[in-house]
Amino acid sequence: MKAAVYRKTGSAADVLHVEDLDTPEPGPGQVRVRITRSAINPTDWKTRAGLTGGDPDEFQVPHQDGAGVIDAVGEGVEGREVGQRVWTHLSAFKNRYGTAAEYSVLPADRAIPLPDDASDDLAGCLGVPAVTAAQCLGGDPAALEGRTVLVAGGAGAVGHFAIGLAKHAGARVVSTVSSESKGERARAAGADLVVNYKEDGAADKIRAFAERVDRIVEVALGANLDLDLAVSDNTTIAVYANEPNDPTIPVRRLMVTNTTVRFVLLYNITAADLAADVAWVRGAVAAGALTPLEVTTYSLDDVVAAQEAVENGAVGKVMLVP
Repeated sequence: MKAAVYRKTGSAADVLHVEDLDTPEPGPGQVRVRITRSAINPTDWKTRAGLTGGDPDEFQVPHQDGAGVIDAVGEGVEGREVGQRVWTHLSAFKNRYGTAAEYSVLPADRAIPLPDDASDDLAGCLGVPAVTAAQCLGGDPAALEGRTVLVAGGAGAVGHFAIGLAKHAGARVVSTVSSESKGERARAAGADLVVNYKEDGAADKIRAFAERVDRIVEVALGANLDLDLAVSDNTTIAVYANEPNDPTIPVRRLMVTNTTVRFVLLYNITAADLAADVAWVRGAVAAGALTPLEVTTYSLDDVVAAQEAVENGAVGKVMLVP
């Protein structure tokens, strides 16, 4: 099979190569997926660059997320069948065969059945962003009904799905953005109110919409903490991204507002939480409640350019089409 591979960490141009590999066979508990979309997340280029770990053992096919069709099933697998369309998540986590290839072999529970009417573009956009959004929202859609959620950065991938999942659960959703074009994306995702956090009176606009915010999905805690605390009252702030400099935590202000700050990294949540998050996303997809991001596609041969585009802050979702 044709696959993108790196054997050591470093810059995309230096370490990423497209090669012919033996097509892997699924082992017990695994499935093989013929890949139709291989989505690129920031975590993918950061891992390849060596920012989150060392060199791979022998080689690594990158990319956690994708879409495709199951074409082989390993021993002991139930609930997955040859010919079934799926979306994948954490495909390259502790696994050599990510989605940047014609085929990926991965644990069966990381290949999630896809409704017939869901597009490959939507399927490729799910994975890490949507499951992270579900975890940031608490993992339980029933607990959000009638609540108010603030999504910082609603034009981003996690923000996009946090808006969609929260709305599907019956929450009222506010999103903060930094420009009108990003505001349009947040509205398209379903936000009830969009506020430019760079403009004066952002907190007043949010408080006029809702007396208090129950949950905040936060992409930049240090930059946004003053605004978050201005609208917090027994609020949970879920932080899913880091910043160049660690923020200073104002303990007294957090204490006075009974604000909880929790941090979310998908690779280290419990198996039960991950299963609940995936089930939430799967149900929302089946209900037609989620929409894809703006998709830009590259061929597998152009994997270097595709990863560089994400590293340089490409808008929407960048995908390979093997």
